[in-house]
Amino acid sequence: MRIRTSFPHETAHEDIRIPMPDGTRLYARVWRPLTDEPVPALLEYLPYRLTDWTAPRDAQRHPWYAGHGYASVRVDVRGHGNSEGAPGDEYDAQELADGVEVVNWLAAQPWCTGKVGMFGISWGGFNSLQIAALAPEPLKAIVTVCSTDDRYDNDVHYMGGSALAVDLHAWAATMLAFVARPPDPEYAGLVWRDMWLKRLEHIDPFIHTWLAHQLRDDYWKHGSVCEDYTSIRAAVLAVGGWHDPYRDTVLRLVEHLPPERVRGLIGPWSHQYPDRGLPPGPAIGFLQETLRWWDHWLKPASDSASGTGDTGVTADPLLRAYVSDSHPPATVYDTLPGRWVGEPAWPSPHVKTTTYGLRGAPVPVRSPMHTGVDAGRFFPFGNDADLPPDQRDEDARSACFEFEVPAETWVLGRPRVRLRLTSEVERGQVIARLCDVAPDGSSTLVTRGVLNLSARHGRDRAVPWTPGATEDVTFELNAIGHAFPPGHRIRLAVSSAYWPWIWPQPESGAGFTLDPEGSALELPVRERELTYDIRFDEPEEAAPIGVNHPATLDEPRPERVVVRDVAKGEWRLEVDPRYGGTRVYPDGLEFTEDAWETYTIDESDPLSARTRSDWTIRLHRPELGWDTTVRTRSEITCDETDFITSNEVICTEGSEVIFHRTWEKRIPRTAS
Repeated sequence: MRIRTSFPHETAHEDIRIPMPDGTRLYARVWRPLTDEPVPALLEYLPYRLTDWTAPRDAQRHPWYAGHGYASVRVDVRGHGNSEGAPGDEYDAQELADGVEVVNWLAAQPWCTGKVGMFGISWGGFNSLQIAALAPEPLKAIVTVCSTDDRYDNDVHYMGGSALAVDLHAWAATMLAFVARPPDPEYAGLVWRDMWLKRLEHIDPFIHTWLAHQLRDDYWKHGSVCEDYTSIRAAVLAVGGWHDPYRDTVLRLVEHLPPERVRGLIGPWSHQYPDRGLPPGPAIGFLQETLRWWDHWLKPASDSASGTGDTGVTADPLLRAYVSDSHPPATVYDTLPGRWVGEPAWPSPHVKTTTYGLRGAPVPVRSPMHTGVDAGRFFPFGNDADLPPDQRDEDARSACFEFEVPAETWVLGRPRVRLRLTSEVERGQVIARLCDVAPDGSSTLVTRGVLNLSARHGRDRAVPWTPGATEDVTFELNAIGHAFPPGHRIRLAVSSAYWPWIWPQPESGAGFTLDPEGSALELPVRERELTYDIRFDEPEEAAPIGVNHPATLDEPRPERVVVRDVAKGEWRLEVDPRYGGTRVYPDGLEFTEDAWETYTIDESDPLSARTRSDWTIRLHRPELGWDTTVRTRSEITCDETDFITSNEVICTEGSEVIFHRTWEKRIPRTAS
């Protein structure tokens, strides 16, 4: 990583409040070049608190853009950080309407040319796409990183029509803790406490809403730009990583948006910006790549619809993707070897489907309920225990089919499976994993996919299986770029359980019978001879702000631990998500964050599944005598008919409890 300290422009920043039509003011920080000429504006719009949680990341990106001639603006969503108003659901209509107002407000400022870009990763990538679909006139281009076009089937809630136990729960619990954080008196002033109390009165755990919508209904269609790609008029640079769960969105965007104003980029990365140098690499000069994008679409040297036209972005392949070499299983990789390829269109003329028919007699698939404990983290962030370990134990709990690799085989895109199944029960799931098996027997997870059997005719309906019936089901696995070397074997592993990624159906223990006759694996195989000379600059960022992480005498606890109670047949996965720990900011804020997640199941009982997440967040300013703490507890259990949720929030100022609320709710199991 190169730290850049000299830029074409000197810069300055200020904190402002942007008025909304209803009088609510959103807290914003603006970095601007010191010039008398108006410049384009770039917007990043998040609920994650610009004065503390994202401040380290913001300081290395926004000043960099400002130094290159842009007004770079970071805004807290209504009801979060130091913004006024009440918090709402993720990407709700109010958030998106406010975002449109912010875009228009920026364009109207005397220091702005009237052209606006928008960027973000994860939440900020989501709402960049969604606001682009609302088409405010000044918004000319976006960069959306690790985001989705499909909120139902490619987000943290459901996968293949099945509830995602791991992040449906964990993210709802995280947001419950995040929403409950107070404004900071250093920036909000004396009204911080009143703002906090009003905010707390509007809290309702997201899990209630998410579990109430188990099918792809209008709730999920809101904000899913795949419902109408034509609504997006801005140019879109879509970016993802092969170890991020949202990477399929990149392929859909380059397929469905006009090729003259979309480009896709997928590297080997986790859920991180590609310049940060977090595993797995290689990192790239991503800020320089986005600068090429902004200069083309936003610089005022040309008033034409195509921008300045001199940065070469339209000459780039429609999709630049990294094809990783085969690698032994590990939970972290500093760098994955491989090569960049370019595709002129998607679907690509360089990618052809190769079908591998399954062989053998019908096989019963009745996986133990703990199958999936070696799935790895749903959202890898570059931590040491994020990625799946050796899959041999998981493969032993699955039905496996293998295929020799006589010559190096590059896979690029979404594999598909066609499976002939017989089920004796109405509800169940099927999970398919694609593994790279080395001559020594080690098994590296390449990709996977899930189908809720009741969603086999569409995610918008739940159709029970006729007990005893045989049907062919087809579903895709997540996209991947991977090279299988000669001498290795391609393994398709099929299971009927995948805890804690997938919440088991009440009848999941019955499994199903898989008939290889009529079943197949379809791989998108790319030609090896066709490569492009794709290169990137060295990663660079602006100087860090100097956050201090105090030393501690406490022994660090493991990130992921699997505990097996042999006598009870119980398995428990314990997770420390490692979001940040304790840090001290240059402005004096002491911020402490601790989270702990557990996922427990009896290996033979799908109704024993339970999750728990505990959070503690302390915000402390010793010089002001300000000391606040948020504690939350979130749990989900189930029976045959309902999900049972329990949530608790306790907020204290000093030793005084100023807010304490619990929620207990039963939510009918309509599809999951």
